[in-house]
Amino acid sequence: MPVGTVPTTPQEQRRAAMALCAEAKPEELRAALDAVAYRGAVETLRPAETGLVMARARIGGDGSPFNLGEATVTRAAVRIASGEAGFAWHLGRDAARAEAAALLDALWQVPTLRPTVEAVLVPVAQRLEAEAAREARHTAATRVEFFTMVRGEG
Repeated sequence: MPVGTVPTTPQEQRRAAMALCAEAKPEELRAALDAVAYRGAVETLRPAETGLVMARARIGGDGSPFNLGEATVTRAAVRIASGEAGFAWHLGRDAARAEAAALLDALWQVPTLRPTVEAVLVPVAQRLEAEAAREARHTAATRVEFFTMVRGEG
């Protein structure tokens, strides 16, 4: 989904929440879970496991695809007592982070908990927006304007 697009369908909304969980720092996920204060049973469907995925890229962003290299990812899947299953994939090896994100995904699917989960993810979204704005300012400051001068010959 393009940046700045407001998710409208339930699938897009869940995707947006999962994306925030994927970008959240471990301490942000812990704070979010503390704020939600879920005390029900959590069944581990897939214990957190670390593996490799092949990262693909394109030359110039739209050229022929090629294998850029492998990236370490950790994934987890959980089910809460009401039956909702949550999933998460994270770059890196932090198993607790993947499990926390999977639990937040499952909790987001409970209609009564969804507003709370979305509210606790707002600081993550704000941090990501601030980082993107800072990077855009830095990029703009180093931008070079190229132009061609036409010289008149006599």
